[in-house]
Order: sequence, then C-alpha cells, then structure tokens
Amino acid sequence: MLTTLVATVSLASPPRISASQARVLIGGDVTGCTEGSDDDQIRCLMKARLSDDSQASKLALALFETAGHVVGVLPEQDFEGGYRGMIHLVPQLPIGAERKHLEFTAGALTEIDAFLADTERLAAESTGENGAAFHYRWRALELRFYRSIKKRTPAAFAIDWTVSYNVNGTLNGSLPVVRSLLFHEIFHLNDDGWSERELSADYDTIVKKCGTGIECLTRYVPEPLIVKGGTYYSFMPGNGVREYAADLALRYFRDQREVMQGRVVKKPFKCAAPENARAWSKLSQRFFGGVDRLPSCFDAKATAPR
Repeated sequence: MLTTLVATVSLASPPRISASQARVLIGGDVTGCTEGSDDDQIRCLMKARLSDDSQASKLALALFETAGHVVGVLPEQDFEGGYRGMIHLVPQLPIGAERKHLEFTAGALTEIDAFLADTERLAAESTGENGAAFHYRWRALELRFYRSIKKRTPAAFAIDWTVSYNVNGTLNGSLPVVRSLLFHEIFHLNDDGWSERELSADYDTIVKKCGTGIECLTRYVPEPLIVKGGTYYSFMPGNGVREYAADLALRYFRDQREVMQGRVVKKPFKCAAPENARAWSKLSQRFFGGVDRLPSCFDAKATAPR
C-alpha cells in the first residue's frame, strides 16, 4: 500500500480509457484490434490477451462493461519500496492459477461501486444538486497485475488512475482483504494533497504525543494493521499522513457498510478522540457529500463523546 497523488476528477462518470491507452496497458504481442470505436477495440484487445483463459476474459469484459475498468499488466521494473527496499516486479496476467486474483478484484470493485453509488445518491438527495457535493472517482481505472520477485510486497500501489495489484502479495488472499486493499488504494488516487493540507496538524500532534507506541496510538488508529517489527501501518515512520488518510477512508467505508447491512458499530472510530472526530468530518464532507450513516457520538444528555 503506497501512495501517489493526482488531481481529483469527478466522479461517477469519469473520462473513458482510450484504445491507445488500453493497448499499452494490455501489452504483450497482441496485433490488430484497430477497427470500430475505442470501446470495441478495448474489448478486442482484452479478449486477445486473455484468450488462454475464457473465464478471466469474461471477468475482465464484465468489469469494463459495468465500470469502464481495463485489465492489463505492469511493465517489468525495479520498484523503490521505501522501508521495504528495492523490489523487482514483473508482469503477470491474472489467468489460470492466478485468475483468483482477478475474481477477488472483480468482486471487490463491484461491491465498492455499489457502496459509492448509494453514497453519491444520498449526497445528491441531501444537496438537491444531483451529486454536486460528491467528489470521488472510482470508475474507469487501469488495473495492472504483476508479481514481485523474492518479496511479497507491495500488495498494491496506485498512480495516475491506475491500481497495480501483486498476485504474490502477502495480503491478497481473500475477497474481503482485497476489497479493503482496493478501497485504500483508490482513495490515494483521489487525495490530491488533501490529507497533507487538512489532517497534518492533528496527525503530527498524535505522533508527537505517542511516537510509535502501540498502546498510545490505539485510540487514534483507523485500521489495526501492524507492520511486522514496527507499529501501526497508519503511523509507521515514512508512511505519513497520506497512509493515515487512506486508512481513515477505509474505516469510513467499513463502518458505513455495517450500518447499511443493519448492524450497529459498537465502537465508532470517530467517537474515540476529538482528533478522530475532526478527521472523520473533514473526510466525509470533502469526498462523500457529508454522508454519514452512523449516529452522532452525542446522545440527548451527553456533553462529550461517549
């Protein structure tokens, strides 16, 4: 999980991926596929590239039809992984034994799409402006699959409306985990420096108070992932406020879905500390039209968060 920030673009109907973009993304030795519209050419390119696995081809085409995503591969490269060190990455089609990763990805993106579409609808109803207050893009992404050599990180990373996914990633073993991973990465694509501008003051105060102490940080952590030999991922030295913000977005997603599914969020993150409440409010207002399905942290008699 690494960040790269790009300009925020609206929204549920972003620019479609062009055939020329898709040709580079899909890679390989595919020829032809030059007739018809861009969408026709993209369908042709994906069918040809994934022709060795009809099920994978169907999954990729369904993702394209429903949300404009295009499945391809990451070019071979040496990747600077920060505290992970230098990592060699090679392209890997999600076919055959690796098709399960395309299945995880398709399932996760379908669920994310349903959640964000409903959140956008609620934002539109509250503003009366057809979603004008909703500032988030999650469709028409380039999906690049790869394999890391000798290491099993990073699980995924995001740049320029592209999410790259590691079929060898330690985390990437189930639909729920991949769903969380992809929501985290898609937030990075929408951040555009917002987290540094709006969350740094509180984040720096927490770091000054707690350092890397796990016990002290616990109440401030949106997600409980602990780096082996380190501290919470959100506060791992070198990750910074951008990773905290992506985990905050993921916590928003999880807690909102709990309410949507008729369950009670017993210990809402937003109610655990004033810093949490401020970050939660800023996030929901900036990206999700102010939608918050969770009840207030205050009851009729309380004067402080529960």
